[in-house]
Amino acid sequence: MTYPFNVRVYGALIWNEKILLSKESYQNRSFTKLPGGGLEFGEGLKECLVREFAEELKFKVTVGNHLYTTDFFQVSAFNSSEQILSVYYRVFPNEDLIEPGNLVACEPGKEVFWKELNALSDDDFTFPIDKHIISLLKSLS
Repeated sequence: MTYPFNVRVYGALIWNEKILLSKESYQNRSFTKLPGGGLEFGEGLKECLVREFAEELKFKVTVGNHLYTTDFFQVSAFNSSEQILSVYYRVFPNEDLIEPGNLVACEPGKEVFWKELNALSDDDFTFPIDKHIISLLKSLS
């Protein structure tokens, strides 16, 4: 028997009391989440996150502390035969200073933007796992 898991890795990048969010679309659905994405075969979790930030933002990060791993069943929003396992880390910029206007999504159909951390709410995220960790994210200020 095989088990269809989809492992996703996301990074919380916080700067000046703001958190970086990503707006994307896939399979004709738009959604908002933290920057990050799917783990590839042969890759570690932190390595995946560094790659995802480089691909999506052309921005180098250092992966910090583990924040959360999904501890409940969540079916994929895009494939009802897959279970999603999301892993979240705090990330830090390798550059000395982040200018908010300098961070631009480098992949078609993606947009990144800053959100005031203390104003973060359920409405800011699309997926249940992301909504589940809002209070944890808000505590990172």
